Amino acid sequence: MPRVVALFRYPLKGFTPERRAELIVQPDGRIEGDRVLAFRFADAATPEDQAGLDHWPKSKGLSLQDFPSLAALQLSYDAAGKRLRIAHEDRLLADAGIDTEGRAQLERAVTTYLLDSPHAGRLQRPGRLPLLLVGDGEHARFQDRARGYVSVHSTASVAALSDAMDQPLDDRRFRSNIVIDGVDAWGELDWEGEVSIGGVRFTTDGPIIRCMATEANPDTGLRDAAVLTSLTRRMGMRKPTLGRLLLLPGVSGDVDERSGLGGVIRVGDEVTVG
Repeated sequence: MPRVVALFRYPLKGFTPERRAELIVQPDGRIEGDRVLAFRFADAATPEDQAGLDHWPKSKGLSLQDFPSLAALQLSYDAAGKRLRIAHEDRLLADAGIDTEGRAQLERAVTTYLLDSPHAGRLQRPGRLPLLLVGDGEHARFQDRARGYVSVHSTASVAALSDAMDQPLDDRRFRSNIVIDGVDAWGELDWEGEVSIGGVRFTTDGPIIRCMATEANPDTGLRDAAVLTSLTRRMGMRKPTLGRLLLLPGVSGDVDERSGLGGVIRVGDEVTVG
């Protein structure tokens, strides 16, 4: 029986994951505490003007795709106290609330870290500084897509890609919310219809086309694996695909049928397809 072996959420859009023992799937299909904050560039449109299920593209602010050094940071977020902790190796960079004073501290810490990284030049391009921490720390407003998705991949798919590349790959590279075991390699791509994880029912949606974020080592922040070309050339995929998206039934951009949807997913929960 397939089971959940790891769970992750991403309090800061485009940054590193926070490992969790359980995830709360909200009625809008999004994970509680996931993508509730973001660092936007100085010249980006203000995301607070968006409403509903709108999404926020990576190009508006910091993301691992363009700043792989972010992968080396460790994050933890206290959703109840609205407090964010950022560390690098054994050094604390910031531990602050998201009030005005705390945001300024977090902005300084991340800016200083990146300006001392190999990607400082990217941050110094016109219109990028000063960085601004946005979001209320509660609503998941900084998604890549307009609908509330949960992402999942299997350990077997990552193991198959690792074998093809002759290089061990960590599940964290692929930035899914849910990692499962007990499924054949690429088997999650064949799922159709309903998928139940613990007590939460989903419907399947499209596969996940991967970006450059997967090529950053989650410990060092260095690009050290040609994941995208390996998926297409070695695995024979038309597009670099690993994992898939799940959607709560009835949740879409214009339809609201959310009563009774969502729930809690825990490590060890069974996964049932069909």
